[in-house]
Amino acid sequence: MLGFRFDEHIATEEDESIYDKLLKIFLELMTYTSGDFEESFRWLKELDDEYGITTPEYTLEDFRKDLEERSIIKQNKDGDNVLSDKGEQMIRKNALEQIFGKLKRGQTGNHRTPFAGGKEEETAELRPFQFGDRPEQISLTESFRNAQINHGIDEFKITEQDLEIKESFHQSRMSTVLMIDISHSMILYGEDRITPAKKVAMAMAEMITRKYPKDSLDIVVFGNDAWEVKIKDLPYLSVGPYHTNTVAGLELAMDLLRRRRNPNRQIFMITDGKPTCIIENGEYYQNSWGHDPKIINRTMNLARQCRKLKIPITTFMIAQDPYLQQFVEDFTEANQGKAFYAGLKGLGEFVFRDYEKNKRRRM
Repeated sequence: MLGFRFDEHIATEEDESIYDKLLKIFLELMTYTSGDFEESFRWLKELDDEYGITTPEYTLEDFRKDLEERSIIKQNKDGDNVLSDKGEQMIRKNALEQIFGKLKRGQTGNHRTPFAGGKEEETAELRPFQFGDRPEQISLTESFRNAQINHGIDEFKITEQDLEIKESFHQSRMSTVLMIDISHSMILYGEDRITPAKKVAMAMAEMITRKYPKDSLDIVVFGNDAWEVKIKDLPYLSVGPYHTNTVAGLELAMDLLRRRRNPNRQIFMITDGKPTCIIENGEYYQNSWGHDPKIINRTMNLARQCRKLKIPITTFMIAQDPYLQQFVEDFTEANQGKAFYAGLKGLGEFVFRDYEKNKRRRM
């Protein structure tokens, strides 16, 4: 038999260039070090010394030059190396692929709901004409076919009973606020909880940009206070010597959603403990034990207020201590929302699965 037979080539680790291997590690380290380039490179050198990633032909200095030439890093006004906009996007893309797998760009970025009418996405389903249907919804092929069957060719006519309508689903936009706890407990006991939370936020931002560009995502971090951060700031987030002011985070999240003027609203909250702080008369009221009735009651009141405003709160508790479960259950009941006791490994899967599920809701 003449000719050649070609099989699909499946890439392996051996096919990766040294640059590609180093880039994956570098992006991961930049997330762990909150964007500290020099610290990331020190760690990269230690890994290289131990595992021999580079060769005499391609060194870490060559890798650094490639990062500059490919505009992944740049120098700031102080002459320090920092991530460029392109580098920040690469970190978000890396987080997305780690958590959610390879994701193709969506066509319209809208969420399908079980409701017909309004702005629509056509399906293959047909139904009889009803008063109020628009002319552009009529399936001409099926309608003419019905007319021929019902009235014949000799005296051809088409009536209302012959018309078939292409079924469609209402498309909705979703406004989401993702709250991230940056209190000191997020790195206590040798467990890094803030890095997985950052990865989830970066992956969500990248997914929404690609697949649901009409949706909005606002990021709120909360410790003693709460403030909004931009998507480009996510790689640089770090915890501080903070208590957990869940009330401040919820108040800011509600304010952001109010400005969005979108009926489809939700809050995702990633935390590892009970609220331990509120602001009262301009001063911090704190209780490190986390069982203070004054703090808990303020938090529950906001959960109920969100329920009245039809803003569901999904809580992702990344600590599974039994004493926390009662608080989470009470908070979830007050809001009529949902709660997951998610390990660090499965956090991203929980968040994305719930986001995709909630997109079908229309309020």
